[in-house]
Amino acid sequence: MIVITAPTGNIGRHLLPLLLESAPAHGEGLRVVVRDPARLSEAVRERVEVITGSHGDAEVVDRAFEGADAVFWLVPPDASLTPDDAYCGFTRPAAKALAAHGVGHVVGVSALGRVSPLAHRAGLVTASLAMDDLIAGTGVAYRALANPSFFENILEEADSIRAKGVFTDAVDADRKAPLVAVADIAAVAARLLTDRSWTGSDSVPVLGPRDLSYNDLARIMTEQLGRPVRYERQPLGELHATLLGYGLNEAFVQGIVDMKRAKNEGLDAGVARTPDAASPTSFEQWCALTLKPAVLS
Repeated sequence: MIVITAPTGNIGRHLLPLLLESAPAHGEGLRVVVRDPARLSEAVRERVEVITGSHGDAEVVDRAFEGADAVFWLVPPDASLTPDDAYCGFTRPAAKALAAHGVGHVVGVSALGRVSPLAHRAGLVTASLAMDDLIAGTGVAYRALANPSFFENILEEADSIRAKGVFTDAVDADRKAPLVAVADIAAVAARLLTDRSWTGSDSVPVLGPRDLSYNDLARIMTEQLGRPVRYERQPLGELHATLLGYGLNEAFVQGIVDMKRAKNEGLDAGVARTPDAASPTSFEQWCALTLKPAVLS
């Protein structure tokens, strides 16, 4: 039995079809934890066991993990909380349930940075790494998917790209760093969940095919969209004020700012892109398949 949390999220919506295709051949049943089962298609609901509720709730994860052999763990960050509460606080009931039910393997969504000297002051990334330690401390075999920033984050800028030909972030325009498509993360998770020959605790980097700067992204978007796109760097102080204006928890906002600062100082560097760590989807492919329809629709 494989349990999938957040099955309708950015990664889960790619992971669940992969497991629906591959798990039966491995003799695996599938169980999902979802707040609103209506967000799953009727065809999917007929093929999985559905546990309704939040996987941050002790009673829900206790039911979900009973008889489970493996769990896909993803925390949906809650910007109304502090980073520690959003990651470790949310995960503590699950950690107790993992131990209580003797779950053997967990694959979690985490972040690059553990090998960096910046890891202790990287905001949300620091909180995510602490979550990894919490899960590993239960004694399960654990693989933390160590991810850089997602291509999909740019979808938040689709309206600005459409209207003004501009996208923003808070890092230097020429700093190259790994970036990854969420579908590639899902593919790695599916492989680990169905082939559980691994033991112990470790990180699995998912780095995309090559490092890119924001100026590189602007050039590729210009080519793919057939219209000029440029990058504008947002000062960290302005980012902080903007996010506070949305009513987010102040400590969570500081966690975002600290993460952005650490990324700009090289947080995601230092992990070699080996054949196992590289993932296949290029930014050009992602633009053509995902960004272009979002911007030009």
